[in-house]
Amino acid sequence: MNIIEGKLNLQGKEKVAIINGRFNHIITDRLVEGAKDAFLRHGGSEENLDLILVPGAFEIPFALKKALETGKYDAVCCVGAIIRGSTPHFDYVAAESTKGIASVTLEYGKPVSNGVLTTDTIEQAIERAGSKVGNKGAEAMITIIEMLSLYSEMK
Repeated sequence: MNIIEGKLNLQGKEKVAIINGRFNHIITDRLVEGAKDAFLRHGGSEENLDLILVPGAFEIPFALKKALETGKYDAVCCVGAIIRGSTPHFDYVAAESTKGIASVTLEYGKPVSNGVLTTDTIEQAIERAGSKVGNKGAEAMITIIEMLSLYSEMK
């Protein structure tokens, strides 16, 4: 049996965007730092990494679509933080952000990762942005790196 699997190394020429929903910026700034660090540690070059800022997670799918429409990016890493409040707003934003990212990904056929946190508390978000549970921004970028490699293996 042939196994086709991505590797965790970049060639240094891949053009990647990070789309960051700025809302809850105390959390999302850490996610961006983690994603950038992972990109650079795995062979990416800073001039091939763009940061696209949008107001919040709900706006990420639109920015993702626009970024991929340009043809400029080989992959896009999406990060944001949606923290549950006392209204149903969390459920709508989390669902639409996730559906939108998935829909655009399928439409354009390029690697996209969903590093948008959906947590019940600010403490859970802090844990996932670089404290106890690691940095989910870094994990989202590592997913991008592996998928870029896998896509090239599958051509």
